[in-house]
Amino acid sequence: MTDAPEAAPQGAGPQISILGQFVKDLSFENPGVAAQLAQTKPQIQVGIDVQVRPLGADQFEVGLRIMIDAKSGDASVYVMELVYAGAFLLRGIPADQQQPFLLIEAPRLLFPFARRIVADTVRDGGYQPLMLDPIDFAGLYRAQMERQRAAQASGQTGTA
Repeated sequence: MTDAPEAAPQGAGPQISILGQFVKDLSFENPGVAAQLAQTKPQIQVGIDVQVRPLGADQFEVGLRIMIDAKSGDASVYVMELVYAGAFLLRGIPADQQQPFLLIEAPRLLFPFARRIVADTVRDGGYQPLMLDPIDFAGLYRAQMERQRAAQASGQTGTA
C-alpha cells in the first residue's frame, strides 16, 4: 500500500485544453513606406475585438482580432489586421463560467503570440517593431457586461 493519491479517472472534473492556435487572417497594407522612412514615428491607433464561435460539442474557436491604423497627418502609413485564433475544449465547465473563460482567459492565452506576429509584421514592413501593451481582458469583459446591463435596463424602462 502506498501513500500516493490515486489518479483521477478520465473525464472526471472540469477539463480545459487548447486544441490548436493559428493565424486565421493577416493583412498588412504599406502605402507610405517610401515617404515614411525619413519621417518621425506615425500616430498609431489600435483596436481589439474578441470573437467566439462554437465548433462542436464542448469546443469553441476564440479569435483575437487586432486592427492597427498608422498615420502621419492625414496620410496612411500602414494598416494591419490580424485575427489570431485558438480552438479550445471546455469539458465539465458550468455554462455560467464558459463565457468569462472564453472572453477573458482564452484571449489572454492567445495575446502573447498575436503580439509577436504584430511586432514581426510591422518590422518586416520597414518600421520599428510595434510592441503592443498588455490588454486587460477582464476589464474589457466587465465594461461589455455593464453596457449590456445598461442597454437591457433602458429597453425595459422604454417598454412600460
